[in-house]
Amino acid sequence: VQLQASGGGLVQAGGSLRLSCAASGRTLSRLVVGWFRQAPGKAREFVGGISWSGGSPAYADFVKGRFIISRDNNEDTVYLQMNSLKPEDTAVYYCAARGGGITVISRARNAYVYWGQGTLVTVSS
Repeated sequence: VQLQASGGGLVQAGGSLRLSCAASGRTLSRLVVGWFRQAPGKAREFVGGISWSGGSPAYADFVKGRFIISRDNNEDTVYLQMNSLKPEDTAVYYCAARGGGITVISRARNAYVYWGQGTLVTVSS
């Protein structure tokens, strides 16, 4: 499975962006998908994840109430809607997927076997 995150860009603090994650080689519709981010000089961290059914996404505390993960299995795409962006949200954002048959969202980076190349989000103050 090859994943591609897109939709990043430059936005002012308080603004919004929507990232998309699409797959080639295999459908995303039966995979748990997670979003991670990596700021310069920092470790890659879990942002949120969504099960294949789309119910009850999980979020990191620092994005709760601001970010929303959703998926459209007809379009085979997972979205990360980012609102009320802060300068500290600046990072490269990655989507990742767990292996087939796994239904549980994990916050651990090593639980995800498929990764995209990431998209840069820059939030200016």
